[in-house]
This record gives sequence, structure tokens and C-alpha cells, in this order.
Amino acid sequence: MASPAHIPSPPINSFNIGPLVIHFYALSYLVGIALAIIITRRRWRAAGGDPDIVGDIALWGVPAGIIGGRIYFDITTPMDIPHVWYGVFAVWDGGLGIWGGIALGTVVALWRLRRLGVNRAQFMDAVAPALLVAQGIGRIGNYFNKELFGRPTSLPWGLEIPFQYRVSGGVPARYLNAATFQPTFLYELIFDVAWAAVLVWLGHHRKIRAPGLFALYVFGYSAYRIFEESLRIDSSVYFLGLRLNTYIASALALTGLFWFWRSQRRPAPVESVNPAAAAAAVSVDADAGHPEPEDSGSEAASSGQAASET
Repeated sequence: MASPAHIPSPPINSFNIGPLVIHFYALSYLVGIALAIIITRRRWRAAGGDPDIVGDIALWGVPAGIIGGRIYFDITTPMDIPHVWYGVFAVWDGGLGIWGGIALGTVVALWRLRRLGVNRAQFMDAVAPALLVAQGIGRIGNYFNKELFGRPTSLPWGLEIPFQYRVSGGVPARYLNAATFQPTFLYELIFDVAWAAVLVWLGHHRKIRAPGLFALYVFGYSAYRIFEESLRIDSSVYFLGLRLNTYIASALALTGLFWFWRSQRRPAPVESVNPAAAAAAVSVDADAGHPEPEDSGSEAASSGQAASET
């Protein structure tokens, strides 16, 4: 029996454990966050840091990222907010803008790192590949929610989207009768994992000054999103014929590239010297190089005694 020439949509997007409803979207992000913590702990330990700090940073950064992601979604796509009183908070139905999540999560994490006295640039490099893995795993949740798909396609890996989800997803009327669509969630998952591997390889085989890897994370992911936004047809705010995220991705890609260039060109930091210790060292060297002469009176007395004994 031949396999269908498309990717079928999942029949469900949640399951029940007693009275508790578990949404695959939320579960995907929880798995992604857990993997990101594990990866960052290993990388931070290898860099000579305390791995227990990673849990502390995640305790602050993850909630901030969720809040930032939801705020970004609510501001940029208000037409997709569920029409219930709690609609602006309904993250379990999807709707986390990655730009807002990374922005607020990074700000809070940097604040916490400063409070702990941790080198922020080095920690950013340690966490960069882990963020990509978390984002990629999180995209599996978009598959279960039947969202984040692109224009119609006849490719064998085209994603089947039920008609009601085409309507609710804001698909243009001319595409409503199409059967399969570009699985842009899958493209992003593949890219995220591949780019994470590239960053890890660069960190091991090239001398990249911190936070160069994080800058490359910003550049690479944003550059990819330009491609993805050119395929997506779901609801979005448009400006001059382009999706809003296309402009944001373009600006962030240029910012990341400039950030990387600047971080690699700056001179290596000079180690600080304790002024008191340096002064003491100079004094010791001076004493060793110029020994004090013996007392002339003592030399004369010794010479007179030697003459009388003769």
C-alpha cells in the first residue's frame, strides 16, 4: 500500500490526564526548555562555570520569555487573539512571538547574571545553541495546532491542513481550496537544529570572542526567518506588501551581523593589575638589583683591626 504523498495533520492537539488537559503546544515548549537547560549546563560546565547557575537563570528568564512572547503576539497580531476575556493570556492555544520572547528573556537573564557576578558574554555564547534547540522543539507544537504553514504546494512533504484551520488561520481566499501547504514549521525545526550544530562546531574549531556565537545566533535565525516569512500565508500585519516580521527579521539579521563583526574586531581585554601588588613587586625587584653597600665605618674598623693584628 503506497504511503500518502503528504504530511497528514494530527487528529488531536491535546490529551487528558484525569481532569487535566495537556496541550501538545505547551508540552513541546516544556520539552524544548528542559533540553535547553541540559545543553546549557553541559556547555557552561565545559567553559569553567558553575552549572547550577543555569537553573537560576532559567527560573527568571523562561517566565520572562513567555510573557514577552505573548505581549509581542498580542501587539502584532491582535486579530488572532481568542474572543474570550482571557484571550490575551491563552498561550496554550498558540501565539508566542519569538522576537518578544527572546528580547524580554535576554534582558531579565542579563540582569540576573549581573546580580550573580557571572560573565554575561560567555554565558550568552553557552546558551545560544540551546535556544535554537528549544525553538526547534517548540515548533512541533505548531504542527499539532495546525498553524505556521506556508503557501500551497504539491511537494511530497506538503502539509495537509483541514478547511476550518485554513479559515481560522487567516489564509487568503484564493488559497482556501488548496489541499496541502508548505510545512514551514518543519523547515524551521530543521534549520534550528542545523544552525545550533554549526554554532557548536564554530565554538570548538574557531577562536570566536564572546558573545560572538550569540550574535551569530541572532544573525542566522533572523536571516532564515526572512525566507520563512516569504512562504507563510497565515494572518499577519502587512506593510508595503510585506509581512511585519519580514522587516523585523531583516533588521535583526543586519544587527546580528554587525554585532558579530564588532565583537571580533575589538581588542582583547587587558588583565587588571592590583596596584598595591604591582608596587610591591617593583620594590622587590629594585632591592634585588641594587643591594645596599655595607657601612663604611664598619669597613674602616675592620681594616684597622686587621693591621694591628699583623
